[in-house]
Amino acid sequence: MDPIAANRLNWDDRADIHLRNSTGFYGIDAVRAGDKRLDPIVDGELGDVAGLRVAHLQCHFGLDTMRLARRGAIATGLDFSPRAIAGALALAAELGVSVRFVEGDVHHAATLLDGPFDLVYVTWGALCWLPDMMRWAGVVATLLTPGGALYLADSHPAMNALEQQGERLVLARPWQVPIEAPFSYNDPTTYTGAPDLLTHTQTYEWAHSFSTILGALLAAGFHLDFLHEHETLPWSAFPMMEPAGGGMFRLPTSMPAMPLAFSLRATLRLSAGSGKGATIASRSARQGP
Repeated sequence: MDPIAANRLNWDDRADIHLRNSTGFYGIDAVRAGDKRLDPIVDGELGDVAGLRVAHLQCHFGLDTMRLARRGAIATGLDFSPRAIAGALALAAELGVSVRFVEGDVHHAATLLDGPFDLVYVTWGALCWLPDMMRWAGVVATLLTPGGALYLADSHPAMNALEQQGERLVLARPWQVPIEAPFSYNDPTTYTGAPDLLTHTQTYEWAHSFSTILGALLAAGFHLDFLHEHETLPWSAFPMMEPAGGGMFRLPTSMPAMPLAFSLRATLRLSAGSGKGATIASRSARQGP
């Protein structure tokens, strides 16, 4: 089976389990209560989104999309899982949040979404499901108005190559893989700790180096505004990880620190005479990291 098609079936299964949220992994109840906080890394960097047209790619069932809308963004969420999008639409209707959700493959976002957008938002566990960074960066560029920006936060490429064995972290995977040779996994359950068994257990993931990610953005016409590395993550990637406050996790203090996450903002270069783009770029620069 095509890897993207296999992943879509798996994420349909996951969406049903995640929406039930039996372990409380997702902050659904907090969002129901009016919460609009993002995780501490994103909250510290994203800046004011009020009035901006925002495309949230790989939005799953849309919790962050709704948080962005509550911050004043004109938000659209895109995900390839029909069941995730159905759950997002139902939750937005229940909460009365004005937001648009679209089902479809991120690689076809330019034809699926009503752009252009001022901001493309991509966070946490997104890039490993994408085979080709050059293609992805090109899609992001087509979604943005000149001077618009991408905000991206994800797990660190160095951390992605590690796994815990006993009390140690060891190098267990290549730092990058060819498009045609993704990692193949067959896990019976999802990552939230819920015991529910998945029907479609086969998934495929890719590893991307920093040079591949950044090179793709530069080639697509982006200027890098900032790149930050972080010693915390909004989930426990290894059993040894400890709570770090604010829903974040870190390695034990007895271990040497290492980057677990990265974040960046990249601005699409202005085209000649693009007044709107100049305004957005200037605003983005003022907000700063």
